[in-house]
Amino acid sequence: MVEMQVQGITLDPMTNMPIVVLKGKDTNHVLPIWIGVFEANAIAMQLEGITRPRPMTHDLLTNIITALNGIVEYIHINDLKDNTYYAEISIKTDRKQVKVDSRPSDAINLALRSGAPIFVSEEVLEKSQMESHHQDGKEEDLKDWLESIKPEDFGRSSI
Repeated sequence: MVEMQVQGITLDPMTNMPIVVLKGKDTNHVLPIWIGVFEANAIAMQLEGITRPRPMTHDLLTNIITALNGIVEYIHINDLKDNTYYAEISIKTDRKQVKVDSRPSDAINLALRSGAPIFVSEEVLEKSQMESHHQDGKEEDLKDWLESIKPEDFGRSSI
């Protein structure tokens, strides 16, 4: 598994869909994941330190886990099938460890709120590279653009 960090949220210039960009903590791996607008907004708010007066869904889930004496140990983006990423959330309680199936965007939201590390399987990174090589030139241009962006390119989110 490769530890990743959230680089930021950006918009796909062709579709205007949000993309969460993960970058290897100690590697040059880049993994763009297209996500929904609401999930992107929740990630952007967390990255920018914006708090709401009442808990949003991901805050609520984090609060429930904590109230049940659990911690989000880590999240793991563990599969890629038909252009869809899969993830699991590892929750540790005083009694046991539980792994919960999740969409990557929800898992990332929980990881950001709980300070848990984000891991991606090396197999998923390889599959994402293979899939990008089978795409047309426009998507290859997007991949090159995603790999070239820097933290300072992510200004305040407009999502």
